[in-house]
Amino acid sequence: MLQYIANEGKTFEERYAEAITKIPLYTDEWTDFNAADPGITILETLIGFETLQQDHILASSPEVQKRLLDMVGFVPQRSRRARLLIAADKVKQAVTLPANHRFLIGDLCFETERTIEIDDRRLLGVYGKACNRDKFDDFEFLLDIETKVPAAIFGQKPVAGDAFYMVANSLPAAGSEVIFYFTLQERFNRNPMQAHIENSFASIRWECFTTHGWEEIRVRDATNAFLTSGEVRMWMPEDAAVFEDTPVSGYCIRAVLTRAEYDIRPKVTTVSAFLFEVWQKHTISESMTFGKTTEIEIISGMQEDVYVNVFAREAKGESYRLYDYSSDPSQPGRFYERRDEGIGHIFIRFNRGKRGYAPERSRDCVRVVLYTEDVMRKYRLGKVLGYDHQRINLPYQRIVPHNFSVIARRIDENGEEIYDFVRPEHDEDGSLFYHLYENDGVIEIEDAGDFIGSDLFLAGLALHEGADGNIREGNRLTSAGETTGNVYFNPGKGTGGTFRETLEDARKRFLIDMDTAYTAVTVDDYERLVRTTPGLCIHKAHARMDETKNLVSVAVKPGTDEEFSKLPRIYIDTIQKRLEQRRLLTTRIELVQPVYTAVNVGGTVYVKLHYENCREEIIKTIKDRIDYLHSEKNFGERLHFDEVFHAVEMLDCVEFVYDLSIRPQTTTAAKMEDADILPAFNCLLYPGHINIETVTTTD
Repeated sequence: MLQYIANEGKTFEERYAEAITKIPLYTDEWTDFNAADPGITILETLIGFETLQQDHILASSPEVQKRLLDMVGFVPQRSRRARLLIAADKVKQAVTLPANHRFLIGDLCFETERTIEIDDRRLLGVYGKACNRDKFDDFEFLLDIETKVPAAIFGQKPVAGDAFYMVANSLPAAGSEVIFYFTLQERFNRNPMQAHIENSFASIRWECFTTHGWEEIRVRDATNAFLTSGEVRMWMPEDAAVFEDTPVSGYCIRAVLTRAEYDIRPKVTTVSAFLFEVWQKHTISESMTFGKTTEIEIISGMQEDVYVNVFAREAKGESYRLYDYSSDPSQPGRFYERRDEGIGHIFIRFNRGKRGYAPERSRDCVRVVLYTEDVMRKYRLGKVLGYDHQRINLPYQRIVPHNFSVIARRIDENGEEIYDFVRPEHDEDGSLFYHLYENDGVIEIEDAGDFIGSDLFLAGLALHEGADGNIREGNRLTSAGETTGNVYFNPGKGTGGTFRETLEDARKRFLIDMDTAYTAVTVDDYERLVRTTPGLCIHKAHARMDETKNLVSVAVKPGTDEEFSKLPRIYIDTIQKRLEQRRLLTTRIELVQPVYTAVNVGGTVYVKLHYENCREEIIKTIKDRIDYLHSEKNFGERLHFDEVFHAVEMLDCVEFVYDLSIRPQTTTAAKMEDADILPAFNCLLYPGHINIETVTTTD
């Protein structure tokens, strides 16, 4: 059913006619299409069965399809907010940014998740030092976000013991998290690394200088020892101390190579330090929790006047009660006092002695909800009626599930209003259990529990833009409401932003997975598996099958610093391990080193008057056609003489080609076949000696 392709509206006769017309496409041996033929009888039976089952298949509910997908391990993926790392550049004034503080770029809004302290902490210098040298190499230009000059931080031939030093004017307190971002010059397309597979090329020990000397620190390295651009998170040790040996002294962190077998030596273009996280969302209704106090301070990132609703628990474990604002400190009842210190900065105070009511001093005794004016006009959602799968439309779409909650208002046994804050899919005895369909802005109540007849209101609410939040790197962001003059930018691109996957999208993903071969059978399967080997840079791959020997040979060219590269042992071991897991039981596999053969070209070409640089243009055209290293041409691909001849002949500057010849420099791995060159299955051609004589024609 999951793979079924609907044929709505087709009758038995239409299906039968289509089937009869397709028989000759599959075989020429079936020639009897009369009703008495057994094959026609079987065909009629199958078509009749399909027609009878049509209505049942199409009537399957989304819930049935969802359960079927779940049985095979495919469920619609939830929406995710895009995540961004921000660096503060040229900090002019220290500032504290509250949770949900906004950073803007165009129409997109990114917000902090927690309070962030911005100060003048920065890198003073970055240096490289080879293990067999005392001299430091100065890479200060890596701190310039505009320059982007690549630097081989471990030298041209990295070895174990080489180190990269970063010197800062200060470090945060012990145990604090520090985030760096390294942008690498990515000259070759490396396949994504798999988290559970150990990096085969290099390993690094991260250290911080302390009063006890160099101490290893805990690190989470997303660059995989400088194989790709990414962040490095580290946690500060005790007793960090100033390091004096580098050209500029300061608090020092270094990366020391403990193993170095790089296929591509790392070249870093920028280093950004002391970053913080923001998330792509726009909070328009903020729900905040406070505990164990009668006076609370609210610092909100919402940069407009807000409406405030205050709720308090008067006994542990009970529902909340709504408190109103009163400027009269002696007025009895459920009231609070309020003092505003600016936009988004509010003090709220309760006074049990004078008013008779106050929250219980427990962990989550106070809930405060801040609404924008627009949300306040729409925050009432409707009533819980109690029937199965009641759906309520929300006034907003593209909702962030992480921030979403509703308020359910009920009447207690004393006839008083009580309030509960309920998150999606909160499963508890008697609770309101509902699903949030964040793309469409709908909640579906699966079980009303003890909340039949209650009124629902919006509580926490934030919106996001899905994949639009995955912005490119290097943008300047505006800090909303901040007047310090500090500059903020993102050294890496935004990641992870996506909307919730629909049921149809999940089904399509299932169909793609079904059509993706896990076991290698054909030569295409082997080539695909080699090209997608995790962590490797594969430039070209070509497989050949010898059925008499039950042997599959695969020629592979790695994408490395060497133009005429060979397969290193790490590549051979990694690829063989991958293919061994996917091959047929009796099939043998061998990896074959690439060979390279130069192609010599000679000839005479008549060119037109008044064209400059004709010879250079002709030579370039010839090189483009015979260069397999820098084109899409693969191992063993025939080089057609006609292709080269016509490419030259079609140039605007060429009158006609008088004479042209192409020949391999050696016949070890390539041979002539008529006028063409036929390379061996593991051979790549490249330009050799090009001797072209040009003659200018005259009228």
